[in-house]
Amino acid sequence: MRVGSLRLRLALGAVVTILAALAAAGLGLVVLFERQALRSLGDDLDVHLRQLAAGIDVDAQGRIVVVRPPADPRFADPLSGLYWQVGDDGAQLLRSRSLWDVALALARDSPDSATVHNHELPGPGGARLLVAERRVQMTAAGGTHGIRLAVAADLARVAAARRDFAADLVLALGMLAVALGLAAWVQIELGLRPLGAVRAGVSAIRDGRFRRLDTAVPMEVRPLIDEVNALLDTQERDVTRARARAADLAHGLKTPLAALAADARRLREKGDLDIARDVDDLAETMRRHVDRELVRVRLGGAVRIRTSQATAVRPLVESLMATLARTPLGETVAFEMRIPADIALPFERSDLAEVLGNLMENAARHANGVVRVTAIGDGRPMLSVEDDGPGVAAADYPRILERGQRLDGRGDGAGLGLAIVQDVLEAYGWRLELGASRLGGLAATIVAAPG
Repeated sequence: MRVGSLRLRLALGAVVTILAALAAAGLGLVVLFERQALRSLGDDLDVHLRQLAAGIDVDAQGRIVVVRPPADPRFADPLSGLYWQVGDDGAQLLRSRSLWDVALALARDSPDSATVHNHELPGPGGARLLVAERRVQMTAAGGTHGIRLAVAADLARVAAARRDFAADLVLALGMLAVALGLAAWVQIELGLRPLGAVRAGVSAIRDGRFRRLDTAVPMEVRPLIDEVNALLDTQERDVTRARARAADLAHGLKTPLAALAADARRLREKGDLDIARDVDDLAETMRRHVDRELVRVRLGGAVRIRTSQATAVRPLVESLMATLARTPLGETVAFEMRIPADIALPFERSDLAEVLGNLMENAARHANGVVRVTAIGDGRPMLSVEDDGPGVAAADYPRILERGQRLDGRGDGAGLGLAIVQDVLEAYGWRLELGASRLGGLAATIVAAPG
């Protein structure tokens, strides 16, 4: 995932949200556990306090006597963390053995006999104690005695339980975080899958395999699909209009070009050969420019379903050879063909004819006497047009492929033939490669671009 990725943003958002939620949940659970532990400890103290209240008495001399102390053995274990204390308003004070020689510093207030008071106090060794105390009234020796009862427990047990619970909770929440992270990742992948389908659909449209995006998508993505399809419709209408205008322009230029050709013919008949040749070159240049623009418009407007299109190569080459043989260029050139009858290339016939026509015409223009067309269909398909002319140095190949460049220095041709070939091949995902011919001249080969 790269910076700026929607997947990365969603993943980071999920991680932050999960961690924040689990941290808040963990803190809340620890607080709730501590409150529950304190509540449970308070309930235990209340039980001990009831046992202590049931086991005390006042003898005939008015002295407090613990007849039956609370049953928990920790009260007899010094500094065990569980203590009781009984006293009156005078000097009497009885303590559990666990307090040893320490007395609980109870508050000076006097609790009533109807409720149990809970509060924290310092205890032996600086420990914090949770104390439950109440006051009872007992009648003995002709009088009423107010007795204050207190039971206390060390809060260190609660703190230790809280730490142990927090440690276990961290492990559990860590495992939960991993599970939630995986669930969030799955959710992100499932949520972004329709966008991946849109990307694949756009790529298929660009490659010419589809005409429109599939509308069978979630409702949240449907508006985007509708807008893209509407844009494609608008673009197709604009291209259709542009193609119509280009066709009108080409039709409108036919008459002036024909007039120029007629003028050149008359000039040639009058003996003005130089002027006639200049006019022919000008007319040819204009014709090639028009042809190239028409090819570009056609390629830009046609949505190609390349997997379903194929043109048989041999019949097309035979037709082109027959046409070129009737031209001045073909009168002095012998055409050879080495093409199996079953070879077909994934082009529309008119586009493949545009490519081969330009290559064969160019080869015939520079050949000394032979032009050979070869095709291979096994493995990586390719088609080559060779001539036995003077050839071209390898260092000059890039210049030949530049628009409008020519190396022969002759006046015929506009230098646009190979540019038209490259435009057509680029639209189909093919490319033009130049090399030395086995006949001695130049070999122009069209191959499918890798990948």
